Amino acid sequence: MPTLPPYIPDGLDEVMIRQVVFGFYDQVRADAELAPVFDARIAPEAWPHHLETMCDFWSSVLMRTGRYHGRPMPKHLALPELTDAHFHRWLSLFRITVRDLCPPAVADLFLDRAFNIAQAFRLQIAIRDGRDALAVEPFTEADLTPAA
Repeated sequence: MPTLPPYIPDGLDEVMIRQVVFGFYDQVRADAELAPVFDARIAPEAWPHHLETMCDFWSSVLMRTGRYHGRPMPKHLALPELTDAHFHRWLSLFRITVRDLCPPAVADLFLDRAFNIAQAFRLQIAIRDGRDALAVEPFTEADLTPAA
């Protein structure tokens, strides 16, 4: 039986992914809570490479292009200061970005993947910290900071 291509909603393409990635990280870099985490690890001259990597990541996640070959989990587990508050803020800014830039079906797909990724990271961080991973409830869109 042939494999069906992944569901790609109308409007989702590499241009849209690039707009989301660049728009989102513009917000992150200006955010009082998230900017210090990134600034401590990404030098100003390294941002263009990081943004291209994030475009590859989201292209692979959403369109199954296979362009991303990294391992993001170990990089995040190496950040002892990461808390649920960081993921909450990350998701809140991400939601604002995709709701502003994307058609509803594309925004929904981005958010579905972002919530799943954040939950996977949160579970692994709980395990790393010796906490009960079963107590880590997934965030929902209703849990996020209202759009500004």
